[in-house]
Amino acid sequence: MEWSSSISESRLSLVLFFCQIITALDVPLDPKLLEELPQPPTITQQSPKDYIVDPRENIVIQCEAKGKPPPSFSWTRNGTHFDIDKDVRVRMKPHSGTLIINIINDENGGKAETYEGVYQCTARNELGAAISNNIVIRSSRSPLWTKEKLVPKTVVEGQYAILPCRPPIGLPPPIIFWMDNSFQKLPQNNRVSQSLNGDLYFSNVKPEDSRDDYICYARFNHTQTIQQKQPISLKVEPVDSLNETITANMSDSDFYGDRLSPERRPTLLLPTGSTSSKTELRGNTLLLECIAEGLPTPLIRWIKEGGELPANRTFLDNFHKTLKIIDISEADSGKYKCIASNLLGSAHHVITVTVKAAPYWIREPTNLVLSPGESGSLICRANGKPKPSISWLSNGVPIAIAPEDPSRNVDGDTIIFTDVQERSSAVYQCNASNEYGYLLANAFVNVLAEPPRILTPHNELYQVIANKPALLDCAFFGSPVPEIEWFKGVKGSILQGNQYVFHKNGTLEIPLAQKDSAGTYTCVARNKLGKVQNEVQLEIKEPTMIIKQPEYKVVQRTGQVSFECIIKHDATLVPTVTWLKDGAELPNDERFFVGKHNLTIMNVTDKDGGTYTCIANTTLDSVSASAVLTVVAPPTAPPVVYDRPDPPFDLELTDHQERTVQLTWIPGNDNNSPITKFVIEYEDAMREPGIWNYLTEISGILTTVHLKLSPYVNYSFRVIAVNDIGNSQPSEASEQYFTKAAKPDDNPTGVQGIGSEPDNLVIMWEPLKHFQSNGPGLQYKVSWRQKDGDDDWTSVTVANVSKYIVSGTPTFAPYEIKVQALNDLGPAPEPTTTIGHSGEDLPMVAPGNLQVQVVNSTLAKVQWDPVLLKYVRGHLQGYKIYYMKVESLSGRINQHVEKKALSFPGNKTHGMLPGLEPYSTYKLNVRVVNGKGEGPATPDETFKTPEGVPSAPSFLKITNPNLDSLTLEWGPPSHPNGVVVGYILKFQPINNTHELGRLEEISIPANETSLILSNLNYSTRYKFYFYAQTSVGAGSQITEEAVTIMDEGKMVPPVYPGIKNVTAAAAETYANISWEYEGPVHENIYVEYGVAGSKEDLKKENVNGSRNFFMLKGLTPGTSYKVRVGAEGLSGFRSSDAVFETGPAKASRQVDIATQGWFIGLMCAVALLILILLIVCFIRRNKGGKYPVKEKEDAHGDPEIQPMKEDDGTLGEYSDADDHKPLKKGSRTPSDRTVKKEDSDDSLVDYGEGVNGQFNEDGSFIGQYSGKKEKEPAEGNESSEAPSPVNAMNSFV
Repeated sequence: MEWSSSISESRLSLVLFFCQIITALDVPLDPKLLEELPQPPTITQQSPKDYIVDPRENIVIQCEAKGKPPPSFSWTRNGTHFDIDKDVRVRMKPHSGTLIINIINDENGGKAETYEGVYQCTARNELGAAISNNIVIRSSRSPLWTKEKLVPKTVVEGQYAILPCRPPIGLPPPIIFWMDNSFQKLPQNNRVSQSLNGDLYFSNVKPEDSRDDYICYARFNHTQTIQQKQPISLKVEPVDSLNETITANMSDSDFYGDRLSPERRPTLLLPTGSTSSKTELRGNTLLLECIAEGLPTPLIRWIKEGGELPANRTFLDNFHKTLKIIDISEADSGKYKCIASNLLGSAHHVITVTVKAAPYWIREPTNLVLSPGESGSLICRANGKPKPSISWLSNGVPIAIAPEDPSRNVDGDTIIFTDVQERSSAVYQCNASNEYGYLLANAFVNVLAEPPRILTPHNELYQVIANKPALLDCAFFGSPVPEIEWFKGVKGSILQGNQYVFHKNGTLEIPLAQKDSAGTYTCVARNKLGKVQNEVQLEIKEPTMIIKQPEYKVVQRTGQVSFECIIKHDATLVPTVTWLKDGAELPNDERFFVGKHNLTIMNVTDKDGGTYTCIANTTLDSVSASAVLTVVAPPTAPPVVYDRPDPPFDLELTDHQERTVQLTWIPGNDNNSPITKFVIEYEDAMREPGIWNYLTEISGILTTVHLKLSPYVNYSFRVIAVNDIGNSQPSEASEQYFTKAAKPDDNPTGVQGIGSEPDNLVIMWEPLKHFQSNGPGLQYKVSWRQKDGDDDWTSVTVANVSKYIVSGTPTFAPYEIKVQALNDLGPAPEPTTTIGHSGEDLPMVAPGNLQVQVVNSTLAKVQWDPVLLKYVRGHLQGYKIYYMKVESLSGRINQHVEKKALSFPGNKTHGMLPGLEPYSTYKLNVRVVNGKGEGPATPDETFKTPEGVPSAPSFLKITNPNLDSLTLEWGPPSHPNGVVVGYILKFQPINNTHELGRLEEISIPANETSLILSNLNYSTRYKFYFYAQTSVGAGSQITEEAVTIMDEGKMVPPVYPGIKNVTAAAAETYANISWEYEGPVHENIYVEYGVAGSKEDLKKENVNGSRNFFMLKGLTPGTSYKVRVGAEGLSGFRSSDAVFETGPAKASRQVDIATQGWFIGLMCAVALLILILLIVCFIRRNKGGKYPVKEKEDAHGDPEIQPMKEDDGTLGEYSDADDHKPLKKGSRTPSDRTVKKEDSDDSLVDYGEGVNGQFNEDGSFIGQYSGKKEKEPAEGNESSEAPSPVNAMNSFV
């Protein structure tokens, strides 16, 4: 097919343009960026096109817009300028175009009808003008019923009847319903139903349809009013009451229908005729109605000729008489047939449906941002039936008369822009209209020249699990649209290839991130006005795995079971392990113990069976594993031969009273388990035959009981015996006993009054149980009156219901309510009065005087004035604060704006908002809440939180280790919580025993991201502590360790002290420590020691001089010690690696040898020797003369200078001169147990007065010595103790 030669140049240019069109750039929703860029006006909020207002309230016509600079607003009314300054009742909200027309104010209030009309808002700034829809303001109307004379209807039984409603025409149309004089809705069914126009149709009438209170009601929701038609009377004449004469004299107009035949085939009453048509608009709900008369009552069904009724959109209402299809489209056009049928035949009606369409969008024009010299287009496409016409406006003026723009070319539904300049900025309006409506859309063209900007934070850290996708953001803006390139590393080449995905929004996607994918990535954005770049960091983490999963377990009741769950995870991630049972939290039971790697359940019960799931979570991934626990019963013991009792028998009723009777019985066999109780049940043979109810129970030792009875009940009784095994079978029933009827004793309980709608009061109660009726004809007298009023009680009597609806009440008004039971014998006692309230409605006003007081960087106090109760219009539930973070003042992009809410119950007028983010802008509003819902919100209040301390820097890396320097690199805090003013670096050396050296501190400017740290010691480990600071203070720290390197070719290794061959010679309370030392001179040696296994610090003893031994004193006998020797000096601390333990103290020798045979023999020899010595001393004493004790002591020397102390066995000071000194008198013998002659002679022979002396504990001889020669046998014998063999032996040991 050849192209026509008559194609215009404009059409050809349009085709060429679409071949090379440049996609218009989007302006990211960055608040700071939006504040900086100029922008034409945009309408953000406006009232609906068809706006019906309440004449009792102020008229509020909304018009909100945004732009840079902020737009100004103006209005037209009915096509002409609306000067609001000339009308005192009209004002415009500050910084807004919303109009408020005063209607309710007594002084300046007007009538809503005066302000009806067509309104349009214009928002304008220096870049253009946006306009709103035409807003048609109409006042709601609820007119009264027109007066008419209603004639009673008389209809023959079986014929049809129509009761007309003809409600007044209101705005909007009213809701129609039929009720009686008791405000009860009239029941509707297949036979009796209400049509869409409100008329009440009877397909055939019955005698019970006769009544004189058929009342049609019209409810006008907008004004909350209900109008009532005069009651209509309907009388149904039975067919057999009409004789032939009466029938002959009646005209057709006196009856509905022309036949008196009781049965007939259906005839359609609505719609009339065999066909009709209906037109409906696309998107609306299609309602088709068919109502038929006939006897038996016809049934209605629907079909679509040549098609099926649409599934999921078709509903049959009003007992299938109304076909409803929602959200219709052109495909729903066609012929719909309703068929009414009964046993005698059928009738049908065909409705031809035509679906028209108001305009709807195919492609709505969108805002266009271009740079100078670029091209673009605005496209406005709409459809409808009939096809809508498209017209364009520029800044609210028809484009034909708007100022010319050489870069603009209008071609039907498209405006093409070529080589635009900054003066080309404007707001364009597209209007699509047909006879059923119109669409209006604003779209601006904003010509900007902006160099590239990258909106993603610098050095953003991304952490990804290995083998998972990684998405690195590079949000950008610029005009013209910048080109985006990605590089890896500082000097890497441009990224390309199938292993990367480059998204239009600048995001780099690595579909399968590996370990080698980690590193620094650079995003570069450039256009003709400049270039900018940004670095982000990518870390790849090991996936979390469950290496030991829980396994299926079977456990007996009361047993114990354990599930294992051992996980492996990345070392830098902190996992949390959670256990679930059957998908929910573990029971709050101390039998469940969750360990590090397992879940243990003790004393297992049947309810513990189920599926247990172990979930391991990190901040980046989650894994889980499950196992089933089955609980089984333990082996059971053989059954004990016990059984339930046999049923009682021989029931007898005696002592019959009006409300009591005596019941006796004989118990059955207890079958080896004593009967614990008897349960008595009764049957009401009149109301619930065959149903047995619990009455009472008594002890198992009784067989007679007096039963309390209710009036008007036909009682039968039976008895059940109970023992520890269970219940017996019921006994045979007793004889029947019918109690007399009486007035009710009780009134209904649970009486309450609440409203289901704002204009009604629903009175509810708990109905009496059947045996509480006390007689026939149970009814309820429901009474109500408005509290604190002068109205009398209004009462109604109802039966077989438990609620009553009072309509036409004022909103949330208190009522006094009471419900009294009555039967044929009279009423129950006077009931108590209960206070209820009619229905609630949404609160009318918002809290006033909203104030926000910022307490600190994360807490704010909100205050408001309470809403008066009359405006709450319901039960005050409390107040709800809605708040959200608008922006971060530190420049971070708010990725997800989350609106939060906090409720404060009761009539509170203040509340605290915790958990706020520091250095951020928030906005909030407050609403009052009642039982119906929330009221209007207060105007948004904006506040800012002050700075706080920052989080830790995002990372700290230490690179380029040298002999005396390290390079530190870091990233800014992920949550600065303010303006970072600098960084603090603290560091200190760590020696081989992890002891810390002196702490150094350096302050670093905020704009630095790296630092070379010089003048460090070679081959030394350092620990670094790094903080970020705001004006408030320092935040959390991040730590790292690194080691400087050692140049082995040029460095002379230092000479360190060395300790080796440490030995310990231990006694009971002391130990001699010796060692070998190698190293430079002038080193200080020390000994550390302590109890082995103790957590206490070791004791430290310095060694004077350069000795290689040291004695530890004051040790505890029988205790293990550890000891080590160290040296410290200019070369630093070096300690011996050897660790020694002192052995336990040796046990006393008396304990070890006292029971040995050789020891006993030796003791006997010693005793004999002592006896001989005593005899010799006695003989010498009798010879007379004084013994020179002083000279003997001088000859033997001072015992205190001996190298060995006698009492504790410790060594004295070492001296070479002591080696050749003789042992002290009375000291222990050498280890070969030989006794030198001179020692033995001196011990008693030299001390001739040994009779008066005695041995001390260590065997040494003490006493008073005199030179008496007289013989004193009696004194010596009386004053001397018999020598102990053990003590005597100690002098030789």
